[in-house]
Amino acid sequence: MTAAPLPLLLDLHPDDFPLPGFRRRQLLEWVYQHGVGSYEQMHTLPAELRAELAAGWRLNPFDDIETFRSDDGSVKYLFTLPDGRQMEAVYMPYLDRKTICVSTMVGCPARCAFCATGAMGFGRNLTPGEIVGQILAVAGGEGIEPREIRNLVFMGMGEAMLNYDNTMQAARILLHPQALGMSKRRVTLSTVGIAKGIRRLAEEDDLGIKLAISLHAPDEETRQQIIPTGGANSIDEIMQAARDYQAKTGRRITMEYTMLRGINDHLWQAELLAERLEGLVSHVNLIPMNPWPGSNFVSSTEEQIQAFYDLLEERGVDVSVRRSRGKDAGAACGQLALKRPGAAQGHAGA
Repeated sequence: MTAAPLPLLLDLHPDDFPLPGFRRRQLLEWVYQHGVGSYEQMHTLPAELRAELAAGWRLNPFDDIETFRSDDGSVKYLFTLPDGRQMEAVYMPYLDRKTICVSTMVGCPARCAFCATGAMGFGRNLTPGEIVGQILAVAGGEGIEPREIRNLVFMGMGEAMLNYDNTMQAARILLHPQALGMSKRRVTLSTVGIAKGIRRLAEEDDLGIKLAISLHAPDEETRQQIIPTGGANSIDEIMQAARDYQAKTGRRITMEYTMLRGINDHLWQAELLAERLEGLVSHVNLIPMNPWPGSNFVSSTEEQIQAFYDLLEERGVDVSVRRSRGKDAGAACGQLALKRPGAAQGHAGA
């Protein structure tokens, strides 16, 4: 019988790391500021402490890491966990920032019909350390320090609101000044519209991270057609939760809207969407649907996207078209499905 893996150090809140005082600060610095992959590299810690840590705590969440690089500079990371399950994250470098899109689950239970991850079904929740570990692994793979990644979105595999406690623990680690020290204004959580979770997030006074709602349709018939689990939260319930969230936090909400040809791109739907958003401080991201093998959907035409955009803008809606990166590496929005788009560019370590 294979022995169970040691507990994962990254699952711990920084205040709970298993060393006292000054030594804890040293350990945190090695893990989160330098992103080292082994205790042996922590040369400022005494050898006996390093041995104790290695005997009691696993530092690396992943058994294997593969990378797939896009022509636009984005990189898809495919992680294999100790139980053999796999999930992905996407690194997106820009001129003025470095962004990572992390997963909160293996697969996803939301089953959005236009999303490759939804077609996989649900595997399991990720632990806080498996979420945070994606950032450390990407930093190591890119040859940068973890704190150079300043923007993060919980928009990879999974529905973050259905792995709420682990996602919130991961967010607190991201924001902790002795861990990754991220700005709450640069961390965004995306949900398909779990009203209860939206209201819980509003009560997390110590977090203050941003909220994005994957609405994708303004009418119930269309939304339930493309999001089979959408019936658990009606659009009215989602919009009321959004208004309650905004009343509590004062923060703007992003609405994600994947453009599907002949499904949700009619101008009457743009009109209805504008009505739904009245009185809410929001921004709409129109996302051309990204293709994946086996999909029954195609993206709206550029002309229809523009017409949809123009109508929203005329109605006073703050709107933009978000062009996904990493399509050729299977790393774009809606494409994450453990697919290898060709030979791996290499192993980032494990």
